[in-house]
Order: sequence, then C-alpha cells, then structure tokens
Amino acid sequence: MDNSSAPQFTSPSDVDGLARTFVDLSHEIVSGSTAYPGLPQPALTDHITRDQSRELYAEGTEFHTGRLCLVGQTGTYLDVPFHRYAGGYDLTRLPLDQVANVPAVVISTDEREVPEDCFTEFELRGRAVLIHTGWSRFWGMETYSCGRHPHLSARAAEFLANAEPRVVGIDSLNIDGTHTHERPAHTKLLGAGIPVVEHLTNLDQVPGEGAHFTAVPVKVAGLGTFPVRAFATWPKQR
Repeated sequence: MDNSSAPQFTSPSDVDGLARTFVDLSHEIVSGSTAYPGLPQPALTDHITRDQSRELYAEGTEFHTGRLCLVGQTGTYLDVPFHRYAGGYDLTRLPLDQVANVPAVVISTDEREVPEDCFTEFELRGRAVLIHTGWSRFWGMETYSCGRHPHLSARAAEFLANAEPRVVGIDSLNIDGTHTHERPAHTKLLGAGIPVVEHLTNLDQVPGEGAHFTAVPVKVAGLGTFPVRAFATWPKQR
C-alpha cells in the first residue's frame, strides 16, 4: 500500500507557542508483504486473542497480544554501521541526536544515478539529507524493485560521507544501485558512521528547508537494521 497521499497533521501549540505540521514519511508494514525483495516477508499473528484473554481477566476486560516476525529490512528502515561492518555500532549505540529532530534539507532529483552535483550547493553538515526521487509512487508495484530505481553514484556517496550529515535518507528501493554487487553508498556512509534510511515516502510534502526529521528504531542489541516510523515536522504558517 502506497501512502504517498497521506494527509498532513497539525499539532496543538507546543512550548514555543507554534502549531506544527507533521508528515508521515513511512510505509505501512503489512503481514505477508513489504520486506526487501528476496527476504522473508513479515508475519503478524495472534499470540493471545481477545476471546482467549477474557479467560485471564475480570469480566468486561480483554486485550490483544500479537506476535510479529520480520527481518530488519522491512517497510521503511534505518541502517547503522553494524549492517555493513562487523566492528560498527549497532542499534543500541545509535546516538539519538543523529536521528531525532534533526534539521532537514530535501533535495529533489530525477536522475537515476544521483550525481555529486545535486548536493554541492547545499549546507549538509549536521543535517538530515533527504533525497526525493519520487520512486515511492511505485511502492507495492513490480516497478519498485525492478532494478532501475534511483540511487547515489559512487562519487555522490563519497561527497556525502565527507560532508558530515547526521543521517541520509532516500525514497527508493536502495541508496545503492542493485544492478551490480557493489555498494559504495553503504560502504562510504556507514563507514563514516552516518545512518541511512531507505524506502521513505511523502517527501514531496516536505519543504526543502525548515523541517526537522525523525526516524528512531527499536533499541535491539546485535542488529544493524530495523524499521522506523520516520516523520518530518515544521512550524505551521499562520
């Protein structure tokens, strides 16, 4: 299911007195689909049904307990260095300031192999660099994983790694091209300690400047990839 037309939501005024707009940048995780192509698909089953729970609690009280089995590369997910490097940090050592409330820059491109030139005019240090290609419109279709998805060139990956962003995301199947076995973007970015978020969506709804980005995974030891609820927020104009 593609939620590319998901609505924006406005929060009540917060501590700075400004109402905020929120945009969900994540795909839904659906049982039986949405894992990376070729990997086991997620399975959501009942562990304790509501009917079964009524036998455990007082009259009128019931709960549902579900069991979810999935691989880390499911839905919209984040990679940390352990995904690529045995000595890299895992999810438990991910600094929250790299993935929570990070000032964002959205860079739009229609290039299949995104070149270095797309990034040279932007201030990237300390920011969430979100690459908007529009590929998320094919989510759930055969086109999405056909191998022709937008991805970083090797030179662009090296440039971004040297630019010191806090996190890099893309609304595509993979930040690397999958038509070869090379993975320069994962190698360069994760080697520099920069997390990567793949399979974003709704980036067309986020302003190029002025938004903040959040994509926090569950704190699991010994894993380098896990789904996130990614979102962007910015002060609502009055």
